[in-house]
Amino acid sequence: ADCLDFVLQDQCDIIDKHTQSGLDLVEKYVKFVKERTEIEQNYAKQLRNLTKKYSPKRGSKEELECRFSNHQAFLDILNEMNDYAGQRELIAENMMINICIELTKYLQELKQERKTHLSEAKKAQQSLEGTYKQLDNSKKRFEREWREAEKAAQYAEKTDQDLNATKADVEKAKQQAHMRTHIAEECKNDYALQLQKYNKEQNQFYFTDMPLIFSRLQDMDERRIKKLAQGYILFADTERQVMPIIGKCLEGISRAGTNVNEKNDSVVLIEQHKSGFERPGDVEFEDYSQGINRASSDSSLGTPKGPLELLGKNRNKTFRLFNKKSKVDPISLSMLIYHPFSTPPTPSPANGPPSPKFGRDPLSYCLKEINKTVKPRISSFRTLKRTSVDTEGFTHLPPEQRRKRLQQKIDDISKELQKEMDQSEALGKMKDVYEKNPQMGDPASLAPQITQTAQNMERLRGELNKYEVSFLNPVMPFEFCLHNQNFSYVLFSPGAISDDTDSSQAIYTEFDDDFEEEEVAAPIGQCTALYNFPGSSEGTISMQEGEVLSVVEEDKGDGWTRVRRNNGDEGYIPTSYATITLNK
Repeated sequence: ADCLDFVLQDQCDIIDKHTQSGLDLVEKYVKFVKERTEIEQNYAKQLRNLTKKYSPKRGSKEELECRFSNHQAFLDILNEMNDYAGQRELIAENMMINICIELTKYLQELKQERKTHLSEAKKAQQSLEGTYKQLDNSKKRFEREWREAEKAAQYAEKTDQDLNATKADVEKAKQQAHMRTHIAEECKNDYALQLQKYNKEQNQFYFTDMPLIFSRLQDMDERRIKKLAQGYILFADTERQVMPIIGKCLEGISRAGTNVNEKNDSVVLIEQHKSGFERPGDVEFEDYSQGINRASSDSSLGTPKGPLELLGKNRNKTFRLFNKKSKVDPISLSMLIYHPFSTPPTPSPANGPPSPKFGRDPLSYCLKEINKTVKPRISSFRTLKRTSVDTEGFTHLPPEQRRKRLQQKIDDISKELQKEMDQSEALGKMKDVYEKNPQMGDPASLAPQITQTAQNMERLRGELNKYEVSFLNPVMPFEFCLHNQNFSYVLFSPGAISDDTDSSQAIYTEFDDDFEEEEVAAPIGQCTALYNFPGSSEGTISMQEGEVLSVVEEDKGDGWTRVRRNNGDEGYIPTSYATITLNK
């Protein structure tokens, strides 16, 4: 029995350690999966931060560049990576729910079940040990009483043979021996009963109770192993389930690369920045010998010199018709603004009716009018204050860009106007319903909304008409042209002409004396032409790609910069057509 108990105890310890080791493995696997989910979550978070870092902000320059396919492809890649990060988060979430939480809950149940089975085994073992102790005690008592009975029988027999012993002593010794024998018989019977009870319990313990407990522990451990194996499979299946979506993300990234169209990007860039300016014509030949021959043929000092001679004489100087010290008659000035050697445009009512002298000989009349005064009295273009940039009319943009912006503005206003018209129609129908069914509402309560809608419609129609007129009437890209006004208004507005024009001055004087030179402003920087610019508009200057010019006046926000050549020629160029470096 002691050997069997030892074997049983040894087997119980083995099973106890084995089942505990299995539970520890489940707990270790749960911790492993938890750390894996943390890695996935951190990976997804870093991917999202990465995509956010490189995603363009709203209204930024990068967002505007998304019209190019290579920029849009990069944006698509960022979106796909964001979706990819979402799939990594889904992996972490599914692993946490299907593996970690599920196995943790199952582990608690296994621990409780294992504790119950081991407790039953311990109780059965304690019960068997108690029965064995009772058997051992009854056995020892039987052994002790039997020895006492033998001693009593031997004493009774010895007393009976003793001649000196009385009859009473012999009877007493026999009675004592008989009593001890009876007690020994009772102990023997009790020992037999205890032995029978122990054997029965021992058979129950080894052949029924303990096999059943061990079988339950075995079933529990096998279920644990099976559940753990399912967790192993889920570890792979969880990621395999999102593989198709991850594959689509990768396909989207590849598709973004194949969608890049370099030719189309070039076309988009051209359409976006197409200025609409005409290409420059051929440079005309300048025959300086004509001015020399004319000067040598002149015999009268009092005769005014011709325009070619004057231009030849002043070709190395900065020729400005209007400067700070010059004053000129408004009529002759208005003629020169448009072109002194061609038929002038019909003057506006502000300038008075056309002169008959002017119509007969425009060129001679123009020169006479210029020479009527020694010191013309109108300020130069440079002294006029810059007019504010008409951002509403987009006149600061090149013609093609201005046309596109105006078209976009017209479309937007048309949509907004259509919305207001629909709202007005809906309010009208609602008013009719209220008038027919007063219980539904008061028609007068809609009056403010109807009035406001009508005002909005009127305002939008006015804006739409304004932009449509601007769209049909392109403006000249010259910063001194006041928008929606003509040159006459600019030059002959109140205060632009001095009132002390002296008409009694000599008309036959030298051209250089009539128009005094203005001090040349110092350059404030340099610029290099990025593109060819024809400079065909009034006040502009032509330039060739790569040409270096001096910056005289920087851009004031209207998109034009004033520059000067080394030979003294000045004019305005589009700021976007050159790289400008200002002196510090």
